[in-house]
Amino acid sequence: MTELKDDLSALRIERTPMAPEGRGRWIKWVVLLALLGGGGYYGWAWLTRERPAEVEVVAVLERAAGTQASVLNASGYVTARRRATISSKVTGKLVEVNVEEGMAVREGQVLARLDDATARAGLALAQAQLVASQGAMRETEVRLAEAQLTLKRRIELAAEGFAPQSEVDQARAEVDSLVARIASSREQINVAERQVALQQTDLDNTIVRAPFSGVAISKDAQAGEMVSPVSAGGGFTRTGISTIVDMNSLEIEVDVNESYINRVKSNQDVTAVLDAYPDFQIPARVITTVPTADRQKATVLVRIGFVALDPRILPDMGVKVTFLRDAAEADAQAAQPVSLVPKSAIATMGDQTVVFVVRPDSTVERRPVRTGGVDGDRQEVVAGLRAGERIVVVPPPAMVDGARIVIR
Repeated sequence: MTELKDDLSALRIERTPMAPEGRGRWIKWVVLLALLGGGGYYGWAWLTRERPAEVEVVAVLERAAGTQASVLNASGYVTARRRATISSKVTGKLVEVNVEEGMAVREGQVLARLDDATARAGLALAQAQLVASQGAMRETEVRLAEAQLTLKRRIELAAEGFAPQSEVDQARAEVDSLVARIASSREQINVAERQVALQQTDLDNTIVRAPFSGVAISKDAQAGEMVSPVSAGGGFTRTGISTIVDMNSLEIEVDVNESYINRVKSNQDVTAVLDAYPDFQIPARVITTVPTADRQKATVLVRIGFVALDPRILPDMGVKVTFLRDAAEADAQAAQPVSLVPKSAIATMGDQTVVFVVRPDSTVERRPVRTGGVDGDRQEVVAGLRAGERIVVVPPPAMVDGARIVIR
């Protein structure tokens, strides 16, 4: 039995006490694991926290009482209905140009002159031919008078039996021949007169005149250059001398999307604002809608006339136009001020129409509103908003009352 105990004692594992250094290392690992666990939890909570929505906001505008509402906004350009690039009717060299950019011209005013030496020589030749034809006819008339006297004498002599009938016939033939020659001379004189008129026209064509009163907006040729009514001579021949615009014919051309063309009517009131003068509102009126569409752009051209012209309105200026409601419809809706907001700011939640108003603490308030008609690309709000309040332009679908936001 004693030997068995000794054998069992030999199998016992001797446990030595843990050194202080080992115990400290074990504690460090425990603390590190605890910190990592806590940090992961808070890190996960930080990553999954609710972030503020980044949105765009806009201030609520107010349309004053008595102001006519719009139905459509568009942009276009000022154009001149009467505009011409002046050129010569004949090819020639410019010797004089009497027009400058910005100069006012009147109808019939001489703008330029071409070298007229050839035209003057041709006119002088035609006039000389006319004088020669007229002289030849006068000579023939004198001979005709003499032939008529000879015929008369021979008829008298033949009646008394002193001259044969053959002499009478010869005298009569001479008279008839001279009469025919005079008729031919008259035709030649007519031809010569037409030739003179033609040469005079060629001479007049060397003078370029203004076809109507207006303002010169460009000078395209100088004295010494060749001009022609058609393109000729490569790039060394001008086809225009100056461009003139009738400032009384200015109007607006606007391309309206065909989806909204039903909002445009003839004689409809329009407000135009030039890009160069954004505070200058110009009353205008629709002239007509061109009865065709551009299949490439899906637009319809609308012509708009100014009610009154102004010196600040210039051709090819950019302009924004607002088509207004009919006066009868607008009078009933313009009796009180109306708030205006972008259409995209209006949201429908259930049976309510709401907007999200921005609070001073960067949170939003979901506010029910009552809408009215449409003013161009804006929505009328007749109740629920005040002018100057800021609202979210495009609220996210998940936005709720009290949500935090970051303004874009």
